[in-house]
Amino acid sequence: MIPRRDSFNPKRRLRPAPQNSSERRHLDDLSQRVDYGGNPEHKRNPGDFALTPANTPRPDKSLCDSAEIFTRSQAIKLLQTGIRKGLISVREREGWPQNVWAVTLQGVPLEAQLENVAQLENVARGVYHGYPMPDADPFRQEVLQRWQQP
Repeated sequence: MIPRRDSFNPKRRLRPAPQNSSERRHLDDLSQRVDYGGNPEHKRNPGDFALTPANTPRPDKSLCDSAEIFTRSQAIKLLQTGIRKGLISVREREGWPQNVWAVTLQGVPLEAQLENVAQLENVARGVYHGYPMPDADPFRQEVLQRWQQP
């Protein structure tokens, strides 16, 4: 059983929803250049993520397996959809949102953090790792509400 967290990052803020076609084009561009790196501490079954199991797994880490995300393509699709819907943080690093949020088909809210910005074939890609948001995280309600908006 995963121990319950008592505190969550209070700096997380959703950027306002895109208001015009220019903002939507920018988000669409980012979504086409996003990538998923993953973190072995959030995986029990590595699937096709090409992750080396953690030497010393931390029992307090939430597992992607519980959200039924077993393929890298699933993770990338969720990142892309979260970005296109504008579920991104106000905080940025090198032009990439620090966080991206998404919700699975089963209704599980997810949070992804920017690992790094990588240059692949002369294209900057934001590389993220993600995990299910704990039930006790008050920010998950904001994510779920925003996800439902068109």
